[in-house]
Amino acid sequence: MPSPLTPSSGAADIRVGLAGFGPAGSFFHAPLIAATPGLRLSAVVTRDPGRAARVRAEHPGAEVVASAEDLWDACDLVVIATPNRTHVPLATEALKAGLPVVVDKPLAGAADEARDLVRLAHDRGLMLTVFQNRRWDGDFLTLRHLLPELGEIRRFESRFERWRPVPKGGWREAGGPEDVGGTLFDLGSHLVDQALTLFGPVTHVYAETDVRRAGIRNDDDAFVALTHRSGTRSHLWMSAVAGQLGPRLRVLGSRAAYVKWGLDPQEERLRAGERPGPADFGRGTEQSGSWGTEPPERWGTLGVEGDVRPVRTEAGAYQRFYEGVVACLRDGAPPPVPAEEAVATIAVLEAARLSASLGQVVPVPAHGDRLGE
Repeated sequence: MPSPLTPSSGAADIRVGLAGFGPAGSFFHAPLIAATPGLRLSAVVTRDPGRAARVRAEHPGAEVVASAEDLWDACDLVVIATPNRTHVPLATEALKAGLPVVVDKPLAGAADEARDLVRLAHDRGLMLTVFQNRRWDGDFLTLRHLLPELGEIRRFESRFERWRPVPKGGWREAGGPEDVGGTLFDLGSHLVDQALTLFGPVTHVYAETDVRRAGIRNDDDAFVALTHRSGTRSHLWMSAVAGQLGPRLRVLGSRAAYVKWGLDPQEERLRAGERPGPADFGRGTEQSGSWGTEPPERWGTLGVEGDVRPVRTEAGAYQRFYEGVVACLRDGAPPPVPAEEAVATIAVLEAARLSASLGQVVPVPAHGDRLGE
């Protein structure tokens, strides 16, 4: 368990240094950090003049710095929202500098690299957590509460699909293997994490990955089938080329099924410049604000053929992640996403990548073992 943090110079708030102000940093991390009681965005790393101007306009109290090394002496917590290939080296440097770290997903491109980070954080007594924000999607929170009504879960179907026939460019689509791009490690990080959180460890993986659009190098269409030790089978789709989207969730149990269409609204609201308000915070209390709520026409349905009823979607709550970070650093509470769980997700994604290349089912290594042993 990491030791509670005592901020430098008796500061009232935990000073946060944010490395990266691309989509992840600007739309997700910076607004949520700024909205969270107990945190203060003190510095942002970006060399892009346009992004620097946005930082100064949207977060006037934050200093713009040129490199991550400029954060080590200027903050109490480092958040890494840089391109995937830099997650491991930057997190390693921050931990060696004695700083707790939040890393955007995926934690790493290989399970061994992720395990090394976990060991380093443990040895230094520092918090290491991963921004798996989709654990606080409203549909996911709703499903967790509905599981007893569904009975034994036989199949869990989950999708993150988009229609982007023209590539946007950038490292996620055009980069090489070292960039850890593609839908499998991008959207798949969320889908696999949710499946593991709900149904536990995986014994075997089968995957298919394809490059459907011209001019890109990384997979833009993928399917992953997981066999859980519990007996549940998870079927996961991630795609940038879905002309018509499938249901976000379709969960088949021995007593009932739950079907939900449409994405959680929080990303859309963050991209539009909205933030959770004071009423949306309060650890251990019922959510009283309007953040993350869905209109009734977007609710899912529960039941069996001929007897189906709508179920109110719980309010999504991405703010709970950074509330959990504050509780971990101030009070010694567990981190909001244990890094060991992120390692398990990377191990499954590694197995999926191997499965797709071989065209066959691949066993997932037991904890601590290496793929192929």
